[in-house]
Amino acid sequence: MKSCVAAAVFLSLAGSSLAFLFGTGPAHASCKAQWTVGMACSQVETALLNQIQTWSGPENCKSGPINEKCLYVLKSNSEGVIKLTHETPLKHYIDDVSFTLKSQGDASCQLGGYSTAETWYAVLDQGTNYCNMFNLLEGASLTTAAGYTETASDASCTQRSSADCNRY
Repeated sequence: MKSCVAAAVFLSLAGSSLAFLFGTGPAHASCKAQWTVGMACSQVETALLNQIQTWSGPENCKSGPINEKCLYVLKSNSEGVIKLTHETPLKHYIDDVSFTLKSQGDASCQLGGYSTAETWYAVLDQGTNYCNMFNLLEGASLTTAAGYTETASDASCTQRSSADCNRY
């Protein structure tokens, strides 16, 4: 049993190191992305906080065969930085998520988002860390707001191109 665990850890670390060395994505399951929304940051902040609250309990986990639009927990909200966690409903992994809001004038807000797995050995995540953030933006109707743009890629987000945010 110990040799199986050691082999799994070695393969995870080797894969992580190769991904990092060859630039195919983050070395740890995570996502760093940016969005712009054509709304004041105070409106964006309110929309995100309301969505976190709406999806804070387990109720929405049951709305499909696999649905992770649930189990968000607000940790802090101060000076344009929102910090929260997201728990996956099946395996109960915890991801740390943060949004930094920066005003781009009266009618535009730039969001810097970062999500990372708390599990130290997490390498691949099927786009879960990207979806942790995108789902909140979409649920808060920010993805359909005027001036919405997104900057995210496989280089900055683990498995971004294969993310299925309807599932994760």
